[in-house]
Amino acid sequence: MQAPDYRGLSYWHDTVAESLTPRPALPGDVDVDVAVVGAGYTGLWTAAYLSAADPALRIAVLEKEIAGFGASGRNGGWCSALFPSSAAKVTRLYGRAHALALERAMRETVDEVGRVTSQWGVDCHFAKGGTVVVARTPVQLDRARASVDEARSLGFGDLRMLSAAEAVDMLGATSVLGGTYTPHCAAIHPARLVRGLASVVAARGVAIYEQTPAIRLGPGVVETAHGRVRAEIVVRATEGYSPMLPGYRRVVAPVYSLMLATAPLPAAFWDSVGLARRETFSDFRHVIIYGQRTADDRLAFGGRGAPYHFGSRVRASYDREPAVFAELWRVLRAMFPAVASAAVTHTWGGPLGVSRDWFASVGLDRDTGLAWAGGYVGDGVGTSNLAGRTLADLILRRDTELVRLPWVGHRSPRWEPEPMRWLEVNLGLRVMASADRGEERGGEPSRRAALFGRFLGH
Repeated sequence: MQAPDYRGLSYWHDTVAESLTPRPALPGDVDVDVAVVGAGYTGLWTAAYLSAADPALRIAVLEKEIAGFGASGRNGGWCSALFPSSAAKVTRLYGRAHALALERAMRETVDEVGRVTSQWGVDCHFAKGGTVVVARTPVQLDRARASVDEARSLGFGDLRMLSAAEAVDMLGATSVLGGTYTPHCAAIHPARLVRGLASVVAARGVAIYEQTPAIRLGPGVVETAHGRVRAEIVVRATEGYSPMLPGYRRVVAPVYSLMLATAPLPAAFWDSVGLARRETFSDFRHVIIYGQRTADDRLAFGGRGAPYHFGSRVRASYDREPAVFAELWRVLRAMFPAVASAAVTHTWGGPLGVSRDWFASVGLDRDTGLAWAGGYVGDGVGTSNLAGRTLADLILRRDTELVRLPWVGHRSPRWEPEPMRWLEVNLGLRVMASADRGEERGGEPSRRAALFGRFLGH
């Protein structure tokens, strides 16, 4: 049988500098100590830290496609300290001390990724330039100030307000009135990171079985299309693809995020735009956008806005939404008019996992041996590393600060049944997009957008 061709999945996959030929599939029934379902960041970080802590552990990683096929290979490349739920929400649910501990762990995680990738020889183009978020309307400027005030009131002092001149110096976009800056983010090449992690764990003796779709997860067993894997611990690391597994349809909603990449841009462009330290960037609109300057001087730019598909369906055709790509290109040209003459060389997308309360979680049920991590809402590059270290500690029964963080054991409510799930998510997208259009025209802050955000739980 001819191997699938994974070229064209994204700009990142096309520039990963290695073959994307799948590893062999599961040859039949096997017994291991830990079975990990999903060869993305969460699964591979877990396998990496477990194999480092106990080389004698028998670990198998099962993957339907290839390592890094999903969001881990296609994301915006922000290794950030962002947690899906706000610090205010974590404080409200678990108290200020726990919120501060989680924030500190997320900040340390950015440096941990830089440290271990250097140590393990994974060249993922790691550049810790921080994140600049610009305000381009008066309403956005109010939101920028409010975000800094909230951070300071909770004791998080590293988010800095930027004047218009300071913001433009970092990101030379149009109509910039100010912004915020945090040092706690690194730009990375996502596919180089995930493929590098796969090589690291494989070299340690971890078995990675690609082209091996999981059919069902249960206590002590993973049933696949090629055989049964029996294990004391089964780790679900499937994020936006979780609804494809029986019993997990309403655990997360797979929401699509889409991206484009330009051809390499000349030095004159970067002289005016900045991003000299490869700062990641965004602005304060409601429908999230995100970008970075790649190591080869392209703009990689993405955003939300693609529809949620009824029944939590995930299909390859949903990775391509021409209307969303057109809107991303419009926004990018509005921010940087000089980019208009550049070629768009790549467009791609994929699903990310959104929990009902916008709260990521990690945990291990000792009674069943089932472990999980996910619900990152697109902030998974750093969070998945923290998840992998935490899962390793939980599995090895180590009493560490990580296992006492507030997201450990958190149980998000399930999404509503259809058609309510479809109506809620897509209505939310419409409300937020409408609010952004109104603010672009000089309108007031949208009360509907604020109310809908609270209703959805973020």
